[in-house]
This record gives sequence, C-alpha cells and structure tokens, in this order.
Amino acid sequence: MMLWLLRHGEAEPRNRTDAERNLTAAGRVEVERAAAHLQGQPLQAILASPYQRAQQTAEIVRQALGFTGSVETVPWLTPESDPADALLYLDRRSEQHVLLVTHQPFVGVFGGWLVSGHRDAPIAMATASLAELEGEHVAAGLMRLVALRHPV
Repeated sequence: MMLWLLRHGEAEPRNRTDAERNLTAAGRVEVERAAAHLQGQPLQAILASPYQRAQQTAEIVRQALGFTGSVETVPWLTPESDPADALLYLDRRSEQHVLLVTHQPFVGVFGGWLVSGHRDAPIAMATASLAELEGEHVAAGLMRLVALRHPV
C-alpha cells in the first residue's frame, strides 16, 4: 500500500475558531508545489480533515492532479485525533493508494508511528510537507518512509 500524508498549507493565524482558519496565498502556493510531487501517482482516494484549511488543501491537490473522484471528509484527521482511530479506519478500506490531508500534531505522530512503531518519534512536517509511505499493510512499525518533501 502507498500512503501519502500531506499537512495543509500555511493558514491564517486566527479566525473565529481553529477549524475555520483559511489558507493564505503563500499556503496555496505551497500546496500547489506539494501537488506536483503527486503527479503520475495512481491515487484512488483523497481523505481530508473537516477543517477549512485541510479542505482547501485537498481541493487544490484534487484540481492540480485532475483527480476525478471527490474529496472524502473524515472526522479522524483533525489535529488532536488518535492515530489508532486512523489505523482502524484505514485497515477497513480497500484502496491501495491513498492521500490523507491533515494537521500537526496528528500527521507527524501518525507518520512516525507507522514507520517506527512508536508514537514518540514523530516525522517533522512543516506546512505543505508531503510524506510518502509504503508497506504491505498500514500498521504501526510496518511502513517505510519512501520520501519526505518540504515546501521550498
């Protein structure tokens, strides 16, 4: 299975609620650059946090890739989500090439847990960072970090 973890692009510092924060113009550019690394990949699903900045990030990627499916909004990709919930959900899916669009600290902890088997070894993920993981199964400690790209 191939799993891509994408942290949302740079967002405005505040809004009425954290969930309502929008991408900045610079954040949109970051996401477009990250999407370029997904060109030619056989994505089968794009799953995104319900937070506004993650939804905007996922839509930019969907359009940049010409992905014909819709972005699926899932509640277990928010900043404070439990990685175990994500693992259970992903284990039930049949797709083998999935992009998750989410937030810190979740994205770093989840990625690190999948690679090292430990929740205390997060992957460093700046805004619009893209981690590519590969493994036979989505399981703690059983995936390999193929690439980690940060915006330039």
